[in-house]
Amino acid sequence: MRIGILNSGGDCPGLNAVIHGVVGAANQLGWEVVGFRDGFEGLLPPGDFTILDRAKCQGIMKLGGTILGTVNKGHFAAKKGKGDVMEVPKEIIDKAKTTLKLLEIGALIVVGGDGSLTTGMQLNNAGIPVIGVPKTIDNDLEATAMTFGFDSAVTTVVDALDRLHTTASSHKRVIVLEVMGRNAGWIALWGGIGGGANVILLPEIPYDIDKVAEHLKERSAQGYHSSLVVVAEGAFPKHGHQTTTDENCPGEFKLGGIGDIVKEQIIAKTGKEARTCVLGHLQRGGSPTSLDRILGTRFGVKAVKLIEEGRFGRMVSYQSYHVDSVPIEAAVMKLKLVDPKGEVVDAARGVGISFGD
Repeated sequence: MRIGILNSGGDCPGLNAVIHGVVGAANQLGWEVVGFRDGFEGLLPPGDFTILDRAKCQGIMKLGGTILGTVNKGHFAAKKGKGDVMEVPKEIIDKAKTTLKLLEIGALIVVGGDGSLTTGMQLNNAGIPVIGVPKTIDNDLEATAMTFGFDSAVTTVVDALDRLHTTASSHKRVIVLEVMGRNAGWIALWGGIGGGANVILLPEIPYDIDKVAEHLKERSAQGYHSSLVVVAEGAFPKHGHQTTTDENCPGEFKLGGIGDIVKEQIIAKTGKEARTCVLGHLQRGGSPTSLDRILGTRFGVKAVKLIEEGRFGRMVSYQSYHVDSVPIEAAVMKLKLVDPKGEVVDAARGVGISFGD
């Protein structure tokens, strides 16, 4: 038996742990693993691939990024934006079939987020046996309680807030930290709580800048002259819209700049000195946490087991501390968003964090 694996979309801490899990589990069954480089593009004839064995995977769990490389554009794009599904051209799928047939690949593991799994579902529907593995630092896939990479991203945010606390207090400043989160604010929410933020602004809870300013003024009146504000890149004001940097770029429009906007509004509304820090791709890079290494490995092993059982068209899923699977179409139908009235938001409010509403 020979199986293939590729990862597509943005890079993510824990990707190499998935590869490690797949190769280890396949080796136990006497199977060979072919790794396709640069996502789905590696499937185009004559194929861009490498044979993965235990020797090549030795020590890769601790590495960030992916040894296979990845792209988030290309011939196989099946999603342009939120809910905007496109069909991968038949001639492109046929080319992928040709490569897989020549390499005698019996099944393909696709590691990716919402868009990549939508492509994987289309390949599976076209007759290519596919198993999906969820990958997104945003933790926004409805069909799984957690995705690897999320914990690493949150840890980066918490570390940044720990550092910003000291400089903010030294200068009696408000510091606005902009983090990733296009449609879902999980990174901002968890990172903000873990890092002791005073205000958290999410895409799911449109904010009122006057409420934010009022909260910061109250803190100053109580003797707290420095504050930290965490803003998800997709956050927007009531009766407003998301802040974009380029609406004409390929794929989804680029978000960015909301941190600076909030900073200027805070200065104007409170008179306090304020600064902005944008974490950007720091959240994607670096070594994965132990949780993400373990979760990624478990996902990789489960993917191989699903192939062994012939249960194609399914995605590995983590629920109630157990790794199982769901149909891929169930994973890509709906994003998992922060519930404004949920327990985590309620806990944040309980310790005095403002959401600007």
